[in-house]
Amino acid sequence: MKEIVVISGKGGTGKTSITASIAYLGGKDVVVADCDVDAADMHLLMKPDYAKSEDFYSGEIAEINPDMCINCGKCKEVCRFNAVSIANQKHTVSSLNCEGCGYCARVCPVGAISMVEQNVGKVHISNTKAGNMMVHAELGIGADNSGKLVAKVKKEAKLLAEKTNKEFIIIDGSPGVGCPVVSSLSGADFVVLVTEPTVAGLHDLERVYQLVKKFNIKAGCIINKADLNTNVEKEIQEFLKRENVAHIANLPYDETFTKAMTVGQTIVEYGESDLKNIVAESWDKVKELVAN
Repeated sequence: MKEIVVISGKGGTGKTSITASIAYLGGKDVVVADCDVDAADMHLLMKPDYAKSEDFYSGEIAEINPDMCINCGKCKEVCRFNAVSIANQKHTVSSLNCEGCGYCARVCPVGAISMVEQNVGKVHISNTKAGNMMVHAELGIGADNSGKLVAKVKKEAKLLAEKTNKEFIIIDGSPGVGCPVVSSLSGADFVVLVTEPTVAGLHDLERVYQLVKKFNIKAGCIINKADLNTNVEKEIQEFLKRENVAHIANLPYDETFTKAMTVGQTIVEYGESDLKNIVAESWDKVKELVAN
């Protein structure tokens, strides 16, 4: 079983559409994991059935028992996040401001403060229209710990792949280089970098690849809308050659990309096009690179 992670240095490169297309082509041979939990949208293309769902708990916030509180004010004195306030002569904690450090609970002389684990999202295991299974999640509004939720999604996907003896796990990672991306890359066998021929696209490709190098993971790159700026496309090619990153494919600008999304389909489902054929060839090349 091999883990293939698809990431991009920036949003808007077409990463999720390409990942969904690969997942569709993989069919019953793959387990799909949407690890872009801060802005999950792969479900729009894969049509999961939400067969199984469970709450995800992570992190703690302080809660003050008003019946025990003696209003000594020590919790307010030590809080560095301005989370403790006084209303109607009662001390209360703002759940949005509380960072869960637990200092207030330590200094409370009567034990009126408890640290309560938070329900910050949900994890789903679904069957998809492609005939495979998908692990995906949603993070609550304003919730943190997205890196931990990514780790949970990956763990469930791996267990599912092992149980059903699947060949690949296809992971849609988050854009950027933050904690969710680091969590997505952990344990991966191959990374597909999706970029676009813009100055920002090249800059963020260089930045995210530095992170991939830290993990010592083999990588390949797909350049989307490659024909829109041939000068920057050449710079990307030079960067890939310099860093020994496999050039998987150039995808031309094609309105089919957008039309497919608007009807909730992957590129490879939406009629016949050059784009469909290139994406299919890209999946074959990724499998070859992973095998070697």
